[in-house]
Amino acid sequence: MATEDLSSALPSPAHPMAAPGYGKRGAPDQHPLRRDTFAHLPLRARYLAGFIDALPEHAAMDAKTLAKEQPLYGQAAVRSALNELSIAGHLRRVRRVAAGDVTRWVFHTYWSRTARSDEWWTRFLDGDVPEPETSTPQSPTHSDAYRRLAQLGLRDPRLTLSAADCATLEPLVAEWLAREPDGQVLTQALTSGLPPVVHSPRAFVARRLSDKLPPERVRTQPAPAQALAPGRRTLMECTDCGRPGRPEALPGGLCHSCRPPEETKAHPDSANSRRPART
Repeated sequence: MATEDLSSALPSPAHPMAAPGYGKRGAPDQHPLRRDTFAHLPLRARYLAGFIDALPEHAAMDAKTLAKEQPLYGQAAVRSALNELSIAGHLRRVRRVAAGDVTRWVFHTYWSRTARSDEWWTRFLDGDVPEPETSTPQSPTHSDAYRRLAQLGLRDPRLTLSAADCATLEPLVAEWLAREPDGQVLTQALTSGLPPVVHSPRAFVARRLSDKLPPERVRTQPAPAQALAPGRRTLMECTDCGRPGRPEALPGGLCHSCRPPEETKAHPDSANSRRPART
């Protein structure tokens, strides 16, 4: 390849979209795009980062589609670049249980223009909305209830709330979390089974918070084994092979088998398992 024209890293308006509930999802608190935003990346990953960053929410993010929709790199090169973006902290693949009559997995690729640490991704995928890693003294400190409301639009654009909406609904969410501290339960209750169009997200969320408010419970001290019993509804996937696992088992978003040798040496305590076949 004689030249690498980074200005061509713009997707076509006809870029394929993923099935409803799948595809690209943006992470919160991203820095504005600048000419040097991806300058720290190798050339191939830099090109693909610019291409992915310009994609709309829910765009298809599999290697086959990305290779087909841009002119410079084939599937193998795209997969390698995705691994580089994952290690650099820009990308994580996730599978999440979708609430409904039938339990099923949905698959997202979270994209952050701003590089994030493994710790940040772990907190975010556990349902928290971490404060910006580089914040100014003027940045407000919001409650957990407010941050969870602000995150709803990232989970489903139909529930995008304004700052005023979040402030109005904050006491209702605080009451919910006082009764049921698991934020994933709250998020599932608010985002499952949405109608095709939500005309008033604030009114819709307020109604669900009221109708689905958990009962007050007399909590007993569980045995250690019981405390770990509830199953997780979100798992990270290896960016390369798709192997699922907890975020701490996938540093850089890659499993042991898919990490470069230097990364494997840096994380010797992660699980070592055979690489599963891709479908």
